[in-house]
Amino acid sequence: MVAPTPNPIALDLLRWIPLLPLAACAINMFFGARLGKKSAGILACAAVGASFAVAAYVFMLLPATGVFRDTLYTWFESGGFRVNVSFQVDALTAVMLLVVTGIGFLIHIYSLGYMDHDEGMVRFFVYLNLFIFFMLLLVMGDNLLLLFVGWEGVGLCSYLLIGFWYQDRNNTIAGNKAFIVNRIGDFGFVLGLLLLVTELGRQGIWTLDFGELQKHVNMLSPATVTAITLLLFVGATGKSAQIPLFVWLPDAMAGPTPVSALIHAATMVTAGVYMTARLHFLFALAPQTLSLIAVIGAATAFFAATVALTQTDIKRVLAYSTVSQLGYMFLAVGVGAFGAAIFHLFTHAFFKACLFLGSGSVIHAMGGEQDMRKMGGLKDHMKVTYWTYVIATLAIAGVPFTAGFFSKDLILWQAYSSAHGSQGLWLIAWLTAGMTAFYMFRQLFMVFHGSSRADPHAQAHLHESPAAMTVPLMILAFGSIFSGWLGAPEYLWGSRWDHWLEPVFGGAHEAGHGAVQTEINLMLLTLVIVAAGIALAYAKYGRPRTAVDQGAGGALYRISLNKYYVDEIYDWLLVRPFTAISDWLARVFDPGVIDGIVNGVGARARGASAVWRALQTGNVQHYVVGFLAGTLALLAYYLRQP
Repeated sequence: MVAPTPNPIALDLLRWIPLLPLAACAINMFFGARLGKKSAGILACAAVGASFAVAAYVFMLLPATGVFRDTLYTWFESGGFRVNVSFQVDALTAVMLLVVTGIGFLIHIYSLGYMDHDEGMVRFFVYLNLFIFFMLLLVMGDNLLLLFVGWEGVGLCSYLLIGFWYQDRNNTIAGNKAFIVNRIGDFGFVLGLLLLVTELGRQGIWTLDFGELQKHVNMLSPATVTAITLLLFVGATGKSAQIPLFVWLPDAMAGPTPVSALIHAATMVTAGVYMTARLHFLFALAPQTLSLIAVIGAATAFFAATVALTQTDIKRVLAYSTVSQLGYMFLAVGVGAFGAAIFHLFTHAFFKACLFLGSGSVIHAMGGEQDMRKMGGLKDHMKVTYWTYVIATLAIAGVPFTAGFFSKDLILWQAYSSAHGSQGLWLIAWLTAGMTAFYMFRQLFMVFHGSSRADPHAQAHLHESPAAMTVPLMILAFGSIFSGWLGAPEYLWGSRWDHWLEPVFGGAHEAGHGAVQTEINLMLLTLVIVAAGIALAYAKYGRPRTAVDQGAGGALYRISLNKYYVDEIYDWLLVRPFTAISDWLARVFDPGVIDGIVNGVGARARGASAVWRALQTGNVQHYVVGFLAGTLALLAYYLRQP
């Protein structure tokens, strides 16, 4: 059921939510060097904090079924087609605003400590503020074109932030890879957008406004809707790292850790999920597309989890975990549970940001070391980091009464019980839940438990991170537990989440007693496999003097460790042929054909003009003779006329 579009209420306050970070970005861009690193960082943090305060105020003002709108000006108008620079906030946008500004603010505060000794700190905060602006533009725009501007903007900022340490070749390659892969997905997004506006235009409806689209989308044929949604989903696979365009996200961990937490855990990678949820009224009309999304989401969740099982880089484990959790969100989208997808997006932002920032705290203490095989025994030196990491690990594993337990269990239930779901999808998601518990507790035990495997120099300098880094960790750990309580199932204390998003997605049907019992049984089965994953991780990595992975293993282990050789396959099938063709075009085709045509035309023109060039001697006497000859010729012509 899709809820009707409520009438918007004008509220001029909305514009300041994105404009405050943009203003701080501009000030630091032009005057940051004079302000100094600390002042520039504080200004950037204050701008995002103020943006969060305004967003929270708007959240409290928002009526239960209302929409706030703030129109700045008309961007362009052509005939009946008009696009405004206009912001809107409804229940869905309000959730995204709190995630982007709230968690973004904590990550900005964390960055004050993490980037304190970096000479490029001012430039870092310029990029970070610019990213927040574009992300807010993406979620607040009241039309698809404004959303697309934000969509492209966060892609640009991702490139800048991943390659922030551009002196390191790996960072620049990772930034380029993220930019190129996202452009591939965005090409599909652009085609879908153009197809949508032209097909509605054929019906006399020239609009990209979400409210107007929802009113008139039924005018499109089923085949057209399927084509549009498939193209839009191509864009989502790039931005949200789904098969086959997921390969950029693990490499993006080369950037600073706050970037990993902000862009690749809490905001940018969720843009695809938000876009499909915002256009739920369109995707609901394309069941074939939803089925494909569900299959790709389940496959991505399972695939990424199997890769995370064997990785030894602390951030790479979390990167593949992010890909897997995004797969869960798209599984929910594919079975039509848009509210469940946004709920998992919300809870995931807390515990994954906590994990990434926790890993950054570990890397900070270890002097830049990221290999988990060279860690161990850190819990005695980093108590705050350790306990926040434990809480976030419990949440992502789905231990009862943590945030991840409620949101993941809701997705599993919807995958099993909804009209678009199936037992097969549930089984894949269920197995993935067990692997998630295993690889996350494997990481916890390898990093914080056992004896230290760090070199003597690193051991001598182990220390807890400063308060600027640990306080955000504690707040995120708190959210990793209690944010999920908003979506508790009906058999516990009921879900406030469904009621909040009901004006956007429509109401859910009450489940009967038999369905509730089935839901509880499935939840118990999930707890069994989660407990099994934790127990297996403890047996292999948690006991004292337990051996740690040193790279040995069978064929399956090596396949997982090498990420199924996907990058190598892509390189062999796509990159090398493309570069070979480009090289041939540059060496042979371009000079022989393109240059040959251009130079040939020039040579022919030069040859044809040789005669006329010879006549243009510059001698006045020759010109007079030519003039007289022409005059006599004309005179003779007229005298011969009868």
